[in-house]
Amino acid sequence: MDQILLTKLSRVYNPKGNILHGIKKSDNGFVTFGEAYFSTVKYKEIKGWKMHKLMTLNLIVPNGNINIVTMDCRRTNLTEPNVMSFQIGESNYMRLTIPPNIYVAFQGISKETNLLLNIADIEHDPNEAVNLPIDSFSYDWE
Repeated sequence: MDQILLTKLSRVYNPKGNILHGIKKSDNGFVTFGEAYFSTVKYKEIKGWKMHKLMTLNLIVPNGNINIVTMDCRRTNLTEPNVMSFQIGESNYMRLTIPPNIYVAFQGISKETNLLLNIADIEHDPNEAVNLPIDSFSYDWE
């Protein structure tokens, strides 16, 4: 899989607490399981740019809402990336699958807790990721 994939997820109402689907091994975008981790993004704060050389990301926002921006330089260069923006979370419950070699950054857009879950296909390895300063790409976060 080399394309970014946005998958609608279901929320099942339960009077004692809702069930939020995440990913199944039969889902398009699932590669294998490496690890799952959560990250919070404060309101209007921006985290990124990060590009994983090997990791496929499966991003889900169960609480709050997050603007996720991707910069795909695989067929271009750093000065002319293919830019895509996705707002996912409680108001748009989706899973965003991002293959390796695409830069990604996040901005919290809800005032309450913005919680991001990544279900990755490999375990975290700081040597397989590239971090760039936020001003490396021109993007209007407002």
